[in-house]
Amino acid sequence: MSNTQGPFVAIVTPFDDREEVNVAALARQVERQAAAGNGVFCAGTNGEFYTLSFEEKVRVAKTCVEAAAGRVPVLAHIGEISTHQTIALGKAVDKLGVAAVSVVAPSFIACSQDELVTHYTRVADALSVPVYLYNIPARTGNRIELETAARLAEHPNIVGIKDSAGSEESLDGFLAVARPRKDFDVLVGPDHLILHGLRNGAAGCISGLGNIAPLTLNAIWKAHVAGDNAGADAAQAHYGALRKALYAHGFPPTMVKRALSLAMPEVGRSRGPAIVTDEVNDKVALVSKTFAEAVA
Repeated sequence: MSNTQGPFVAIVTPFDDREEVNVAALARQVERQAAAGNGVFCAGTNGEFYTLSFEEKVRVAKTCVEAAAGRVPVLAHIGEISTHQTIALGKAVDKLGVAAVSVVAPSFIACSQDELVTHYTRVADALSVPVYLYNIPARTGNRIELETAARLAEHPNIVGIKDSAGSEESLDGFLAVARPRKDFDVLVGPDHLILHGLRNGAAGCISGLGNIAPLTLNAIWKAHVAGDNAGADAAQAHYGALRKALYAHGFPPTMVKRALSLAMPEVGRSRGPAIVTDEVNDKVALVSKTFAEAVA
């Protein structure tokens, strides 16, 4: 088992009024998660990686590692469309002290499974930091098939997969790939499947909702580890209700950031073209009030 087990939060990237990365606010978000006992996953989907420049992604990873100060592990997302750029970003991030990196399947280019194997193999060969595959086909248009994951699991520097396909079927398939191995972990992406994944062998999870409910996220993990099935079920039910209520109003990362910004305005807005209308803002505010956790 790697040192990246347990709950991780796909941390938001705060922006100031000029839409520049707010490093001080980012460090405070890392502090919140470390205090709750959650690891940090930076520059991922909830971190709006698709809007960040190469330099910003490196700065975000550096800030998170420094703010975590070894208290909790930091994972960094480095996936780009091209293999060349993914390796370049990975080499820059590799030097910063992250526990591992995650590489989303390329988007825009329709890839064969052999092309995905070549892509991930080249990336893993080029880096010393452990590599996680990241499967989110609804966003990338490219699905990592189970057979492909099994092939890539043979690589000594590919240590697992984050599955965000969104279904039990997909998650269970990757869990079956990982089950006979001691060197390949599954991290659950969808918030409603966290407990299901943990009970079926997942090493941990990477949660977007943990930005606004870090204590509930950690409670799912702690109750599961302690064998408190009723407590784990209750925490997961609360989390699932929050997910359903919040994500009904728009693009999940945008909704998460807006909900967090209502309690902590310094995280700012999502970068355009993502917008939140006044009507949606009112609905998000109601969800936030209903599911509020204390914010330090």
